[in-house]
Amino acid sequence: MTEAGPAASGTAASPLGSVDKALAALEALAAAGPSGLALGTLALGLGLNKTSLHRTLAALRHRGYAEQDESTGSYRLGPAATALATVYLGEENLPALLHPALVAVCQSTDELVHLGTLAGTEIVYLDKVEPARAVRVWSAVGRRRPAATTALGRALLAYRTLDDDRLAWYAAAAPDGQVTTADLRSLCERTREHGFAREDEENEPGISCVAVPVLDAGRPVAAISVTAPSERLGVRRRREIEDVLARVLPPLLPPPLTVPLGLHDAASRDGQRGERRTAATPGV
Repeated sequence: MTEAGPAASGTAASPLGSVDKALAALEALAAAGPSGLALGTLALGLGLNKTSLHRTLAALRHRGYAEQDESTGSYRLGPAATALATVYLGEENLPALLHPALVAVCQSTDELVHLGTLAGTEIVYLDKVEPARAVRVWSAVGRRRPAATTALGRALLAYRTLDDDRLAWYAAAAPDGQVTTADLRSLCERTREHGFAREDEENEPGISCVAVPVLDAGRPVAAISVTAPSERLGVRRRREIEDVLARVLPPLLPPPLTVPLGLHDAASRDGQRGERRTAATPGV
């Protein structure tokens, strides 16, 4: 019997059909979720022979990429598959995955762009892209700063579920009582409302930042920020940078990574508020 196989519906045949069959099975099991799929249902959906697919699933089970429910006989995704996803989105891999996005934001804003992630109560800078302009902001990959006082940290904390005790833990790590638990909760709520986290000279005099979280299924795994001298980051300029982040980042993030839904709408709404403030206060 000749199997149509998953590749038959595509534009070109897979270079190695057995591997393609296994990968198609993994994709189908991932989509099925924890309840899994019966062998017959899986074979029908993939257009594969049940006997052949059974052998493929046996190999996947042997390596931990698939599991079979003993009571129902259904197959589901195994722990080895989820471990791959963890490595793919791990701290060591994120700079390579997201560097093209950082380059594009830097080119569009002509400002310093950072990638950061949480490490305890601190942000650690994983990558940076510097502009060609003469007057630049100093920074270093590997540097750590309190999450509660940075735009990167606030972008990440805003999309976590944090009770008061956890918020207090992050706030207490800020120097000299700079941020209280109430302050941090308010900052996180504001970040979720506007889509962007901000920092204005709270870590270094004369330096301000705008940041957005990078999400995996709604869970923050990193954040990207634009950093500039505060004198350059007024209302109009910040609005321009937020618009760049909203437009440039989404198409450059590798699946399954995203930015918050409605980010561009949030930038537009904030821009309209800024225009009203500017009209009411000449010279802003």
